[in-house]
Amino acid sequence: MALDPKVLVMVLAGGEGKRLLPLTNDRAKPAVPFGGTYRIIDFALSNFANAGYLKIVVLTQYKSHSLDRHISQTWRFSTLLDNYVTPVPAQMRRGPQWFRGSADAVYQNLNLIYDERPDIVAVFGADHIYRMDPRQMVEQHRTRGAGVTVAAIPVPRSEASQFGVIEADHDGRIIAFHEKSANPPTMPGDDTRCLASMGNYVFDTQTLIDIVTPNEEEPLFDMGGDVIPALTRQGVAQVYDFSTNVIPGQDERENGYWRDVGTIDAYYEANMDLIAPVPIFNLYNERWPVYTYRKALPPAKVSRGVGGEPAFVDGSLLSQGSIVSGSHVERSIISPRVFIDHDAHVTDSIIMEGVHIGAGARLNRCIVDKNVVIPNFERIGLDRAADAERYTVSDNGIVVIEKERRFG
Repeated sequence: MALDPKVLVMVLAGGEGKRLLPLTNDRAKPAVPFGGTYRIIDFALSNFANAGYLKIVVLTQYKSHSLDRHISQTWRFSTLLDNYVTPVPAQMRRGPQWFRGSADAVYQNLNLIYDERPDIVAVFGADHIYRMDPRQMVEQHRTRGAGVTVAAIPVPRSEASQFGVIEADHDGRIIAFHEKSANPPTMPGDDTRCLASMGNYVFDTQTLIDIVTPNEEEPLFDMGGDVIPALTRQGVAQVYDFSTNVIPGQDERENGYWRDVGTIDAYYEANMDLIAPVPIFNLYNERWPVYTYRKALPPAKVSRGVGGEPAFVDGSLLSQGSIVSGSHVERSIISPRVFIDHDAHVTDSIIMEGVHIGAGARLNRCIVDKNVVIPNFERIGLDRAADAERYTVSDNGIVVIEKERRFG
Protein backbone atom coordinates (compact mmCIF):
# COMPACT_ATOMS: atom_id res chain seq x y z
CA MET A 1 0.00 0.00 0.00
CA ALA A 2 1.37 3.40 -1.00
CA LEU A 3 2.25 5.74 1.82
CA ASP A 4 0.24 8.91 2.23
CA PRO A 5 2.02 11.87 0.64
CA LYS A 6 3.73 14.49 2.78
CA VAL A 7 1.63 17.63 2.30
CA LEU A 8 2.53 21.23 3.09
CA VAL A 9 -0.34 23.73 3.07
CA MET A 10 0.27 27.34 2.03
CA VAL A 11 -2.72 29.59 2.74
CA LEU A 12 -2.70 32.87 0.84
CA ALA A 13 -3.94 35.62 3.17
CA GLY A 14 -2.17 38.71 1.89
CA GLY A 15 -4.86 40.49 -0.12
CA GLU A 16 -6.03 44.01 0.72
CA GLY A 17 -9.79 43.31 0.57
CA LYS A 18 -10.66 46.77 -0.76
CA ARG A 19 -14.17 45.73 -1.80
CA LEU A 20 -14.97 44.90 1.84
CA LEU A 21 -14.22 48.37 3.13
CA PRO A 22 -14.86 49.65 5.78
CA LEU A 23 -14.69 46.18 7.39
CA THR A 24 -11.07 45.97 6.20
CA ASN A 25 -10.05 49.45 7.36
CA ASP A 26 -7.64 47.99 9.91
CA ARG A 27 -7.76 44.22 9.37
CA ALA A 28 -6.96 41.79 6.59
CA LYS A 29 -9.92 40.28 4.77
CA PRO A 30 -9.37 36.75 6.19
CA ALA A 31 -9.56 38.25 9.71
CA VAL A 32 -13.01 39.78 9.19
CA PRO A 33 -15.50 38.26 11.70
CA PHE A 34 -18.11 35.90 10.28
CA GLY A 35 -21.13 34.13 11.72
CA GLY A 36 -20.85 35.75 15.13
CA THR A 37 -17.85 33.92 16.57
CA TYR A 38 -15.63 32.96 13.60
CA ARG A 39 -13.12 34.67 11.35
CA ILE A 40 -13.28 34.05 7.60
CA ILE A 41 -9.94 32.19 7.63
CA ASP A 42 -11.29 29.65 10.15
CA PHE A 43 -13.24 27.87 7.40
CA ALA A 44 -10.21 27.11 5.23
CA LEU A 45 -8.06 26.15 8.23
CA SER A 46 -10.80 23.91 9.66
CA ASN A 47 -10.94 21.95 6.41
CA PHE A 48 -7.23 21.14 6.67
CA ALA A 49 -7.47 20.37 10.39
CA ASN A 50 -10.34 17.95 9.83
CA ALA A 51 -8.44 16.31 6.96
CA GLY A 52 -5.31 15.84 9.09
CA TYR A 53 -3.10 18.16 7.02
CA LEU A 54 -1.38 19.78 9.98
CA LYS A 55 1.63 21.59 8.54
CA ILE A 56 0.22 24.95 7.52
CA VAL A 57 1.82 28.31 6.76
CA VAL A 58 -0.35 31.40 6.32
CA LEU A 59 1.24 34.01 4.06
CA THR A 60 0.18 37.47 5.25
CA GLN A 61 0.92 41.00 4.13
CA TYR A 62 -1.54 43.88 4.55
CA LYS A 63 -2.88 44.91 7.98
CA SER A 64 -2.07 41.51 9.38
CA HIS A 65 -1.95 42.17 13.14
CA SER A 66 -5.44 40.92 14.06
CA LEU A 67 -5.03 37.95 11.71
CA ASP A 68 -1.64 37.05 13.22
CA ARG A 69 -3.09 37.36 16.73
CA HIS A 70 -6.10 35.21 15.90
CA ILE A 71 -3.91 32.46 14.42
CA SER A 72 -1.55 32.57 17.40
CA GLN A 73 -4.39 32.40 19.94
CA THR A 74 -6.52 29.83 18.12
CA TRP A 75 -4.59 27.56 15.81
CA ARG A 76 -2.26 25.43 17.90
CA PHE A 77 -1.43 21.86 16.97
CA SER A 78 0.83 19.38 18.75
CA THR A 79 4.44 20.48 18.49
CA LEU A 80 5.37 17.04 19.82
CA LEU A 81 4.23 15.64 16.45
CA ASP A 82 5.90 18.51 14.53
CA ASN A 83 2.57 20.02 13.47
CA TYR A 84 1.93 23.74 13.20
CA VAL A 85 -0.11 26.63 11.85
CA THR A 86 2.09 29.69 11.61
CA PRO A 87 1.58 33.14 10.07
CA VAL A 88 4.43 34.21 7.79
CA PRO A 89 4.55 37.97 7.11
CA ALA A 90 6.05 39.35 3.92
CA GLN A 91 9.80 39.31 4.58
CA MET A 92 11.14 40.74 1.29
CA ARG A 93 13.55 37.82 0.97
CA ARG A 94 13.91 38.39 -2.77
CA GLY A 95 14.40 42.15 -2.70
CA PRO A 96 12.77 45.36 -1.46
CA GLN A 97 9.22 44.75 -2.71
CA TRP A 98 5.92 43.44 -1.41
CA PHE A 99 4.26 40.40 -2.95
CA ARG A 100 3.41 41.23 -6.56
CA GLY A 101 0.76 38.53 -6.72
CA SER A 102 -0.12 35.11 -5.33
CA ALA A 103 2.59 33.28 -7.30
CA ASP A 104 5.19 35.83 -6.22
CA ALA A 105 4.10 35.28 -2.59
CA VAL A 106 4.93 31.59 -2.97
CA TYR A 107 8.23 32.39 -4.72
CA GLN A 108 9.30 34.74 -1.95
CA ASN A 109 8.65 31.93 0.56
CA LEU A 110 10.25 28.99 -1.23
CA ASN A 111 12.51 28.57 1.81
CA LEU A 112 9.47 27.14 3.64
CA ILE A 113 9.10 24.44 0.99
CA TYR A 114 12.83 23.68 0.97
CA ASP A 115 12.78 23.32 4.76
CA GLU A 116 9.76 20.99 4.84
CA ARG A 117 10.51 18.99 1.65
CA PRO A 118 6.90 17.90 0.99
CA ASP A 119 5.64 15.68 -1.83
CA ILE A 120 2.62 17.89 -2.39
CA VAL A 121 1.97 21.59 -1.79
CA ALA A 122 -1.65 22.72 -1.39
CA VAL A 123 -1.98 26.43 -2.18
CA PHE A 124 -5.40 27.63 -1.00
CA GLY A 125 -7.09 30.98 -0.48
CA ALA A 126 -8.07 32.23 2.98
CA ASP A 127 -11.24 34.12 2.23
CA HIS A 128 -14.02 31.77 1.14
CA ILE A 129 -16.81 30.10 3.10
CA TYR A 130 -17.13 26.37 2.40
CA ARG A 131 -16.47 22.83 3.60
CA MET A 132 -14.09 20.63 1.66
CA ASP A 133 -12.08 17.47 2.29
CA PRO A 134 -8.79 18.30 0.53
CA ARG A 135 -7.64 14.67 0.77
CA GLN A 136 -10.01 13.78 -2.07
CA MET A 137 -8.50 16.46 -4.30
CA VAL A 138 -4.96 15.32 -3.44
CA GLU A 139 -5.89 11.70 -4.22
CA GLN A 140 -7.23 12.64 -7.66
CA HIS A 141 -4.12 14.74 -8.29
CA ARG A 142 -1.82 11.78 -7.59
CA THR A 143 -3.95 9.22 -9.43
CA ARG A 144 -3.93 11.28 -12.62
CA GLY A 145 -0.27 12.28 -12.38
CA ALA A 146 -0.99 15.99 -12.74
CA GLY A 147 1.52 18.77 -12.22
CA VAL A 148 -1.25 20.96 -10.80
CA THR A 149 -4.89 20.30 -9.99
CA VAL A 150 -7.31 23.24 -9.85
CA ALA A 151 -10.49 23.09 -7.77
CA ALA A 152 -13.55 24.28 -9.65
CA ILE A 153 -17.22 24.60 -8.86
CA PRO A 154 -20.04 24.20 -11.38
CA VAL A 155 -22.02 27.44 -11.80
CA PRO A 156 -24.98 28.25 -14.09
CA ARG A 157 -23.81 29.49 -17.48
CA SER A 158 -25.77 32.70 -16.94
CA GLU A 159 -23.55 33.53 -13.94
CA ALA A 160 -20.22 32.27 -15.30
CA SER A 161 -19.11 35.61 -16.74
CA GLN A 162 -18.39 36.73 -13.16
CA PHE A 163 -15.67 34.08 -12.73
CA GLY A 164 -12.57 32.64 -14.27
CA VAL A 165 -13.89 29.64 -16.20
CA ILE A 166 -11.95 26.44 -16.81
CA GLU A 167 -12.30 24.66 -20.14
CA ALA A 168 -11.52 20.96 -19.73
CA ASP A 169 -11.79 17.79 -21.81
CA HIS A 170 -13.69 14.65 -20.79
CA ASP A 171 -10.60 13.35 -18.94
CA GLY A 172 -10.37 16.46 -16.75
CA ARG A 173 -7.31 17.91 -18.49
CA ILE A 174 -7.48 21.69 -18.59
CA ILE A 175 -7.44 23.00 -22.17
CA ALA A 176 -7.84 26.72 -21.52
CA PHE A 177 -8.67 29.28 -18.85
CA HIS A 178 -11.16 32.05 -19.65
CA GLU A 179 -11.11 35.08 -17.35
CA LYS A 180 -14.63 36.56 -16.97
CA SER A 181 -15.58 35.74 -20.56
CA ALA A 182 -18.91 36.92 -21.98
CA ASN A 183 -19.26 33.56 -23.76
CA PRO A 184 -17.62 30.98 -21.48
CA PRO A 185 -17.33 27.30 -22.45
CA THR A 186 -19.61 24.85 -20.65
CA MET A 187 -18.73 21.64 -18.79
CA PRO A 188 -18.16 18.46 -20.79
CA GLY A 189 -21.55 16.80 -21.17
CA ASP A 190 -23.47 19.69 -19.54
CA ASP A 191 -24.45 22.67 -21.68
CA THR A 192 -26.12 24.51 -18.79
CA ARG A 193 -23.14 24.94 -16.42
CA CYS A 194 -19.53 26.08 -16.44
CA LEU A 195 -16.56 25.22 -14.21
CA ALA A 196 -15.54 28.29 -12.21
CA SER A 197 -12.11 28.31 -10.58
CA MET A 198 -12.17 28.44 -6.77
CA GLY A 199 -8.57 29.68 -6.45
CA ASN A 200 -7.48 26.47 -4.68
CA TYR A 201 -4.59 24.45 -6.11
CA VAL A 202 -2.69 21.22 -5.44
CA PHE A 203 0.85 21.07 -6.86
CA ASP A 204 3.57 18.55 -7.20
CA THR A 205 6.36 20.25 -5.29
CA GLN A 206 8.90 20.46 -8.10
CA THR A 207 6.28 21.69 -10.55
CA LEU A 208 5.43 24.52 -8.17
CA ILE A 209 9.06 25.47 -7.53
CA ASP A 210 9.87 25.52 -11.23
CA ILE A 211 6.85 27.55 -12.32
CA VAL A 212 7.03 30.30 -9.68
CA THR A 213 10.79 30.82 -10.06
CA PRO A 214 11.02 33.83 -12.40
CA ASN A 215 12.68 33.77 -15.79
CA GLU A 216 13.41 36.77 -17.98
CA GLU A 217 11.15 35.60 -20.81
CA GLU A 218 7.96 35.11 -18.80
CA PRO A 219 7.73 36.45 -15.24
CA LEU A 220 4.71 34.91 -13.52
CA PHE A 221 3.23 36.83 -10.62
CA ASP A 222 -0.34 35.53 -10.23
CA MET A 223 -1.61 31.97 -9.79
CA GLY A 224 -4.87 32.25 -11.70
CA GLY A 225 -3.73 34.76 -14.30
CA ASP A 226 -0.21 33.48 -15.02
CA VAL A 227 0.75 30.15 -13.45
CA ILE A 228 -2.29 28.03 -14.33
CA PRO A 229 -2.36 29.19 -18.00
CA ALA A 230 1.39 28.41 -18.25
CA LEU A 231 0.93 24.90 -16.84
CA THR A 232 -2.11 24.43 -19.08
CA ARG A 233 0.11 25.11 -22.10
CA GLN A 234 2.50 22.47 -20.76
CA GLY A 235 -0.39 19.98 -20.63
CA VAL A 236 0.03 19.14 -16.93
CA ALA A 237 -3.03 20.91 -15.45
CA GLN A 238 -6.12 18.99 -14.30
CA VAL A 239 -9.45 20.16 -12.90
CA TYR A 240 -11.10 18.87 -9.72
CA ASP A 241 -14.89 19.14 -9.59
CA PHE A 242 -15.67 20.42 -6.08
CA SER A 243 -19.29 19.30 -6.35
CA THR A 244 -18.09 15.68 -6.08
CA ASN A 245 -16.41 16.29 -2.71
CA VAL A 246 -17.99 14.26 0.09
CA ILE A 247 -18.08 15.59 3.66
CA PRO A 248 -19.02 13.37 6.65
CA GLY A 249 -22.30 14.41 8.23
CA GLN A 250 -23.16 16.85 5.43
CA ASP A 251 -26.71 17.11 4.13
CA GLU A 252 -27.16 16.75 0.38
CA ARG A 253 -28.46 20.34 0.17
CA GLU A 254 -25.06 21.59 1.27
CA ASN A 255 -23.03 19.73 -1.35
CA GLY A 256 -20.99 22.17 -3.42
CA TYR A 257 -21.64 25.14 -1.12
CA TRP A 258 -18.93 27.76 -1.68
CA ARG A 259 -19.16 31.51 -1.26
CA ASP A 260 -16.69 34.19 -2.25
CA VAL A 261 -17.30 36.91 0.35
CA GLY A 262 -15.29 39.58 -1.44
CA THR A 263 -17.96 42.31 -1.41
CA ILE A 264 -20.22 43.69 1.30
CA ASP A 265 -23.31 42.23 -0.34
CA ALA A 266 -21.73 38.78 -0.81
CA TYR A 267 -20.48 38.84 2.78
CA TYR A 268 -23.92 39.81 4.07
CA GLU A 269 -25.74 37.12 2.07
CA ALA A 270 -23.32 34.39 3.19
CA ASN A 271 -23.95 35.34 6.82
CA MET A 272 -27.70 35.27 6.22
CA ASP A 273 -27.35 31.74 4.81
CA LEU A 274 -26.50 30.61 8.36
CA ILE A 275 -29.85 31.62 9.85
CA ALA A 276 -32.30 30.21 7.34
CA PRO A 277 -34.82 27.83 8.97
CA VAL A 278 -33.01 24.96 7.23
CA PRO A 279 -29.61 26.53 6.54
CA ILE A 280 -27.88 25.73 3.28
CA PHE A 281 -24.59 25.94 5.22
CA ASN A 282 -24.86 24.13 8.54
CA LEU A 283 -22.60 25.17 11.41
CA TYR A 284 -23.84 22.26 13.52
CA ASN A 285 -22.12 19.39 11.68
CA GLU A 286 -20.18 17.75 14.52
CA ARG A 287 -18.39 15.37 12.15
CA TRP A 288 -16.69 18.23 10.27
CA PRO A 289 -16.64 21.14 12.73
CA VAL A 290 -15.54 24.70 12.10
CA TYR A 291 -12.97 25.62 14.74
CA THR A 292 -12.33 29.03 16.24
CA TYR A 293 -11.22 30.79 19.42
CA ARG A 294 -13.74 30.77 22.27
CA LYS A 295 -13.43 33.42 24.95
CA ALA A 296 -14.33 32.66 28.57
CA LEU A 297 -17.72 34.39 28.45
CA PRO A 298 -21.05 33.55 30.08
CA PRO A 299 -23.94 32.12 28.06
CA ALA A 300 -26.14 34.38 25.96
CA LYS A 301 -29.00 35.89 27.95
CA VAL A 302 -32.52 36.80 26.85
CA SER A 303 -34.51 38.66 29.51
CA ARG A 304 -37.08 41.34 30.14
CA GLY A 305 -35.89 44.93 30.16
CA VAL A 306 -35.50 47.10 33.22
CA GLY A 307 -39.12 48.22 32.91
CA GLY A 308 -40.43 44.70 32.41
CA GLU A 309 -40.48 44.90 28.60
CA PRO A 310 -40.57 41.38 27.06
CA ALA A 311 -37.76 40.26 24.77
CA PHE A 312 -38.36 38.66 21.38
CA VAL A 313 -35.76 36.66 19.41
CA ASP A 314 -36.46 34.70 16.23
CA GLY A 315 -34.37 33.26 13.40
CA SER A 316 -31.12 34.54 14.86
CA LEU A 317 -27.73 33.45 16.19
CA LEU A 318 -26.86 34.65 19.71
CA SER A 319 -23.20 34.35 20.69
CA GLN A 320 -21.78 33.87 24.17
CA GLY A 321 -21.78 36.91 26.43
CA SER A 322 -24.56 38.66 24.51
CA ILE A 323 -27.61 40.13 26.27
CA VAL A 324 -30.99 40.82 24.70
CA SER A 325 -32.74 42.92 27.34
CA GLY A 326 -36.39 43.59 26.58
CA SER A 327 -35.58 44.10 22.91
CA HIS A 328 -36.61 42.65 19.54
CA VAL A 329 -34.09 40.64 17.46
CA GLU A 330 -35.15 39.00 14.24
CA ARG A 331 -33.13 37.29 11.47
CA SER A 332 -29.86 38.66 12.80
CA ILE A 333 -26.43 37.51 13.93
CA ILE A 334 -25.42 38.77 17.37
CA SER A 335 -21.72 38.43 18.23
CA PRO A 336 -20.12 38.05 21.68
CA ARG A 337 -20.50 40.79 24.31
CA VAL A 338 -23.29 42.61 22.48
CA PHE A 339 -25.90 44.39 24.62
CA ILE A 340 -29.26 45.31 23.10
CA ASP A 341 -31.29 47.55 25.39
CA HIS A 342 -35.03 47.62 25.95
CA ASP A 343 -37.38 48.45 23.06
CA ALA A 344 -34.53 48.35 20.52
CA HIS A 345 -35.37 46.53 17.26
CA VAL A 346 -32.63 44.75 15.28
CA THR A 347 -33.74 43.04 12.08
CA ASP A 348 -31.83 41.38 9.22
CA SER A 349 -28.53 42.63 10.63
CA ILE A 350 -25.02 41.52 11.61
CA ILE A 351 -23.85 42.95 14.93
CA MET A 352 -20.18 42.39 15.76
CA GLU A 353 -18.46 42.01 19.11
CA GLY A 354 -18.73 44.60 21.86
CA VAL A 355 -21.53 46.64 20.30
CA HIS A 356 -24.04 48.42 22.59
CA ILE A 357 -27.41 49.23 21.04
CA GLY A 358 -29.32 51.84 22.97
CA ALA A 359 -32.91 51.77 24.11
CA GLY A 360 -35.52 52.38 21.42
CA ALA A 361 -33.01 52.19 18.54
CA ARG A 362 -34.04 50.72 15.16
CA LEU A 363 -31.51 48.88 12.98
CA ASN A 364 -32.53 47.20 9.73
CA ARG A 365 -30.21 45.49 7.19
CA CYS A 366 -27.09 46.75 8.91
CA ILE A 367 -23.58 45.51 9.55
CA VAL A 368 -22.24 47.10 12.74
CA ASP A 369 -18.51 46.55 13.28
CA LYS A 370 -16.88 46.06 16.69
CA ASN A 371 -17.18 48.32 19.74
CA VAL A 372 -19.77 50.74 18.37
CA VAL A 373 -22.24 52.42 20.73
CA ILE A 374 -25.57 53.07 18.99
CA PRO A 375 -27.37 55.94 20.76
CA ASN A 376 -30.85 55.61 22.20
CA PHE A 377 -33.61 55.99 19.58
CA GLU A 378 -31.13 56.02 16.66
CA ARG A 379 -32.58 55.03 13.25
CA ILE A 380 -30.31 53.22 10.76
CA GLY A 381 -31.31 51.26 7.68
CA LEU A 382 -34.74 52.86 7.28
CA ASP A 383 -33.86 55.80 5.00
CA ARG A 384 -31.26 54.96 2.35
CA ALA A 385 -30.61 58.54 1.28
CA ALA A 386 -30.04 59.71 4.84
CA ASP A 387 -27.85 56.68 5.60
CA ALA A 388 -25.70 57.29 2.52
CA GLU A 389 -24.78 60.75 3.85
CA ARG A 390 -23.32 59.25 7.05
CA TYR A 391 -22.31 55.64 6.37
CA THR A 392 -21.16 53.20 3.72
CA VAL A 393 -24.16 51.76 1.88
CA SER A 394 -23.72 48.77 -0.45
CA ASP A 395 -25.29 48.32 -3.89
CA ASN A 396 -28.07 46.28 -2.32
CA GLY A 397 -28.69 48.81 0.45
CA ILE A 398 -26.77 47.21 3.33
CA VAL A 399 -25.62 49.91 5.77
CA VAL A 400 -22.15 49.43 7.27
CA ILE A 401 -21.09 51.24 10.45
CA GLU A 402 -17.31 51.15 10.78
CA LYS A 403 -15.44 49.85 13.80
CA GLU A 404 -15.53 52.05 16.94
CA ARG A 405 -17.68 54.68 15.22
CA ARG A 406 -18.47 57.58 17.54
CA PHE A 407 -21.81 59.33 17.30
CA GLY A 408 -21.96 63.06 17.95
